[in-house]
Amino acid sequence: MPLSEHEQRMLEQMERALYAEDPKFASALEGSGLRTYTRRRVYQAVAGFLVGIALLMAGVVAKQVWLSVVGFLVMLGCAVLAVTGWRKAPKPGEQPAAGAPHARRQGRQKRSVMDRIEQRWQKRRDEQGGQ
Repeated sequence: MPLSEHEQRMLEQMERALYAEDPKFASALEGSGLRTYTRRRVYQAVAGFLVGIALLMAGVVAKQVWLSVVGFLVMLGCAVLAVTGWRKAPKPGEQPAAGAPHARRQGRQKRSVMDRIEQRWQKRRDEQGGQ
């Protein structure tokens, strides 16, 4: 669920305050987000894919079918990890959307439940803001 405008403003204020107080710490935290994690996961999957190719080739050279099969399975698993990690990675400057790929698959009933929850949340926030 995306942040409301008020929550985004509050987050931006907190970020600015953090940068003003301790710029070194803030810049260290900046690189440890979801984008860095998914990028690292994709790189690991690519490395695993290369290991899978090496196992496959070693199995062919050594005439060991089981080693070739293991190499192929490693390649397949790593390819799946790389593709899913690449798709989930938010673009630079983009805020990760929670559950965005699943929004199309949800039925009307689930969406209406989420709409009601969002309306209740907004109503509570409006009531708290007015007090």
